[in-house]
Amino acid sequence: AWSRKNDTTEGQKFSFGHLSGFSHSDLDSCLTALAYLAGIMAVQDNMTSDAKGLEASSAEKRRRLADKVRFRSNKVHSLRGDHHSDEESNEEVQESETPDLKRQLKDRHLQMIAIGGTIGTGLFISSGTAIAHAGPAGALIAYIFVGTIVYSVMTSLGEVATYIPTAGAFTSYAARLVDPSLGFAMGWIYWFNWASTYAVELTATGMIIQYWNEDLSIAIFIAVFWVFITMLNFLPVGFYGELEFWFSAIKVLTVLGFMIFAICIDAGVGKQGYLGFHTWKEPGAFAPYLIESNVNTAKFVGFWAVLIQAGFSYQGTELVGVAAGETENPEKTVPSAIRKTFFRILIFFVLTIFFIGLLVPYDNPNLVTATSNASASPMVIAANLAGVQVLPGLINAVLLTVVLSAANSNVYSGSRVLLGLAREGFAPQWFAKVTQRGVPYISVAFTAAFGLLGFLNLSESGGKVFNWLVNISGVAGFICWASINACHIAFMRVLAARNISRDTLPYKALWQPWLAYYGLFFNVLIIFTQGFTAWIPSFDVSSFFVAYVCPILFVVLYVGHKIVYRTKLVDPAEADLDTGRVETKSTSWETSAPNKGWFERAKGRFIG
Repeated sequence: AWSRKNDTTEGQKFSFGHLSGFSHSDLDSCLTALAYLAGIMAVQDNMTSDAKGLEASSAEKRRRLADKVRFRSNKVHSLRGDHHSDEESNEEVQESETPDLKRQLKDRHLQMIAIGGTIGTGLFISSGTAIAHAGPAGALIAYIFVGTIVYSVMTSLGEVATYIPTAGAFTSYAARLVDPSLGFAMGWIYWFNWASTYAVELTATGMIIQYWNEDLSIAIFIAVFWVFITMLNFLPVGFYGELEFWFSAIKVLTVLGFMIFAICIDAGVGKQGYLGFHTWKEPGAFAPYLIESNVNTAKFVGFWAVLIQAGFSYQGTELVGVAAGETENPEKTVPSAIRKTFFRILIFFVLTIFFIGLLVPYDNPNLVTATSNASASPMVIAANLAGVQVLPGLINAVLLTVVLSAANSNVYSGSRVLLGLAREGFAPQWFAKVTQRGVPYISVAFTAAFGLLGFLNLSESGGKVFNWLVNISGVAGFICWASINACHIAFMRVLAARNISRDTLPYKALWQPWLAYYGLFFNVLIIFTQGFTAWIPSFDVSSFFVAYVCPILFVVLYVGHKIVYRTKLVDPAEADLDTGRVETKSTSWETSAPNKGWFERAKGRFIG
């Protein structure tokens, strides 16, 4: 454009008046370049201030930076004569000051959230049903197998979440990397998973307290704990992290204490004397299930039936991905939590199932008791068989903290998923509203409202509806795990399309991307086959729909969204890898030197 004005006389001073011969596009290009230059100057100013010392908050730094860019950009626009109205300017300022989620979760919080999200009623109670259906060896193999699937999911999620630590939920990865319709269906299924599970956990609190007094109504405790847990989630996320830290610590100590107890009882401390592997010999290592004509087939059916139960127990490990958007220094804290997942799986699940199988035979009738108090816990059954009378009440008290911790995580996770859906345009925008302290209050209130479904358990017909909710929350976990594996596979294709090496990722997992294909295959296989009991001994329509209502709902959501919005698969070359990544790249984090003591190293490896 400057070369077109070569008719200016030598020595004549430049002025904006000489731009009259420029085309509008030339002038627009120049002014846009000046705006970008102003933005670069603002970034340099911000980097200089960061070099002198850390700012009080990364969110405040981004707002100040946005104000600088906006101010200088507006000055350039004023040269063009693009005068904005006061209302438009006020809207820009208000948008820049919109509150967001706060990165207040520290490394120790994230470590314990990863543990607390896994250890729950599934391990303390449902593990007894697994022993009864598959036997000690069959249940052990099933939990190890599902543990490998979970590990594939966690490493898949870890590579994506550390590269794009999205605030709200990992469900946005499906929309950005695979298909917007997949993100829509996955997000709503995952949200309903946590919302309905909240009702399950609230009901469990009442049943647990009834262990001490059966005359008390469950409704009282559903109402009391609903108010308590819901109010906790209106506090800043730092309170959630701190509370979950201590709740999870109680869970960890309980599991470790049971392991020590089991070793002592198996060695002969109890009234039964030395046990060893007697339960593996009598009644046996594998239990036949459902089929009577062929024992070997019945044993395999028992093993396969336990897979879905093991999956229920493992659900919650993916909470690391939900919390990544509210974690300080996610590039370091998230990989740390992911790396330790395998050790947690090995210790807190596999070894617990192993010790339960040593102490309790699979034909013990108490293992399949349809209750949710201490009498149904295989840990309590083991204590009663050993002649320890004081343990049931103690275990029941621990179960109460376990359920409250799970309920707390339900509301937290569900509200963040709903927030992510709103930001992706898959839910009404008012779900994205956040308080100045970073609490998505409308999403919290809406998610918590579904906890009131727990009152359905008080009616005669409510039990059937309640079982449907439990099944939806269970199978939904496998659907989301499969979607996470699919997101990682798509993520690898996006990196390849942009010539980005995996070596540059903040977290590079072992055996990826092959683990993602492994997890996707078996997650889908379990989803389609988990309702096989509907055909044994004869086809039952009610059992079929209970087993497959969640996959059917997922397909309806996916197909319905695709028909209405006519979405297409995301082109790897056009996938969004920048939103959520750029802002954390430009943020400095305070870190403390790690303690090199042996105790701290052991605690960090096994506890967090």
